[in-house]
Amino acid sequence: RLKRLLRLALACPMVALGCLPAHALVTGSFNIRYDNPKDVDNGNGWSQRAPIVASLVRFHRFEVLGIQEALRNQVDDLHALLPAYACSGCGRDDGKDAGEFAAIFYRKDLFVLRDSGTFWLSPTPTVPSIGWDAKFKRICSWVKLESMKDRRTFYVFNTHFDHQGTVARLESAKLIVRSIRKIAGEQPAILTGDFNFDQTSESYHLLHDSGLFLVSYETAAERYALNGTPNGFKCGSFTEKRIDHVFHTNGFKPIRYGVLTDSYRSPSIDMTETVSTAFPSEVSFKSYESRIPSDHFPVLVEFE
Repeated sequence: RLKRLLRLALACPMVALGCLPAHALVTGSFNIRYDNPKDVDNGNGWSQRAPIVASLVRFHRFEVLGIQEALRNQVDDLHALLPAYACSGCGRDDGKDAGEFAAIFYRKDLFVLRDSGTFWLSPTPTVPSIGWDAKFKRICSWVKLESMKDRRTFYVFNTHFDHQGTVARLESAKLIVRSIRKIAGEQPAILTGDFNFDQTSESYHLLHDSGLFLVSYETAAERYALNGTPNGFKCGSFTEKRIDHVFHTNGFKPIRYGVLTDSYRSPSIDMTETVSTAFPSEVSFKSYESRIPSDHFPVLVEFE
């Protein structure tokens, strides 16, 4: 058996390296935190975070990514920082540029946009509107993408549910199911978003038990989730609650799921330099602040 495995490894080095299948699709969801001027005061301003967010997207090689809370200037900034990506979406306030986007970024060298749209999470989904007991207008944007590699098509839906309206979250979940069935039909679909409900809520189970979706956290062959998804910009915080989710239809098979707890450092007031006997003498350390790219951790799911 060992000789057979060695022959296989020599014949196919990719197997020896444990590499993923060639037709894997890296997707995810990322609430990037809206450009709040008050965040500048605590060191989490958008101008500081924007290159970090873009670098994270590039490094983890997202091919399709749903983002939430992005204002027009943030969408434009990411578009400029991510030239390999195209973007689809609109502002929730007027269906154009005003208000937060639930934008979908996708690699333009891998996919062709075949169709797109947005609907509002309300009883009047075709026009900008507030639904039920929600505090704000909420939307779901979607794209139909065609793979340049094999010409297969699939849908990606990206949404952001209301943070206060309990009825709105329940009704939005019902609307999402009806709308995706109508728009995507039997074609494979992925649903990403900040749902503002955790894995124990009634709204979560409404989607979970709809017969339309599977939950990538549960179905992924490999899971890396050492924390929940909200963090409040606090590096030392911990929660088991996941409010950012990636659902999928039977057309996709998750290979791996991860909550990416990447952090970075920024200069602090005390920049005292220290050394440690555990390292060579030329290695020194400065006191920096530990920071997180957003007040949510991004979710990465890789599908076959």
